[in-house]
Amino acid sequence: MKRWIRYRRLEAILPLRARSLTRVLQISVGLLVAAIAILFHLGHSPSVQAIDLPPNAGTQWHQASFPVENFQAYTSPFGYRSDPYGGDQRFHYGLDMAAPSGSYIRSWWGGQVIEVSDDSSCGTSVVVQSGNWMHIYCHMQGYVTQEGGDRYMLDNAGGLRIREGQLVDTGMRIGRIGMTGRTTGPHLHWGLKYSENWVDPALVLRAMYSSQQAAVGR
Repeated sequence: MKRWIRYRRLEAILPLRARSLTRVLQISVGLLVAAIAILFHLGHSPSVQAIDLPPNAGTQWHQASFPVENFQAYTSPFGYRSDPYGGDQRFHYGLDMAAPSGSYIRSWWGGQVIEVSDDSSCGTSVVVQSGNWMHIYCHMQGYVTQEGGDRYMLDNAGGLRIREGQLVDTGMRIGRIGMTGRTTGPHLHWGLKYSENWVDPALVLRAMYSSQQAAVGR
């Protein structure tokens, strides 16, 4: 079982990194597409197993990064769904975001890599802690290796070498879209937790879009 499923805490609370207005403009177009897609595609009832977007959990939403380059569509929402393998109803603890294989994945927010893994249904994955927030990225290309006592996620074709414990900036490329683990197509499974509670990533994307629109309009 993956360590982040056990709700592992990070003792040191890391500051959320600021982004420039230039970055805001760069990702606003992608978030506009995201917001429209969410409104038409992700209608589902909230689950009692998750919390709503925490109040005052992140007031500077326009500083965050949309996590997928070359985004195409949302293929599976957060919440109960028909399992693509068995057909039974299971809770899906994330948002699936389709993109062409090899497209880069960016860290949603600055923080510390607390886990790299490739031995579960999540496939090759990276987990980042940003203060009370934990963001999880699954099904990436590459593999995990250990060198000199450190664990690394390596994606040589993508020029990526992510060390467990390293600091990452908001928007930093930390992986590429792949099909490792339990998946039926190339996509990113993106999970979010706040203070050990699962959060619907769609709510976060909506907040990001609204905040960025307000920032650009100032």
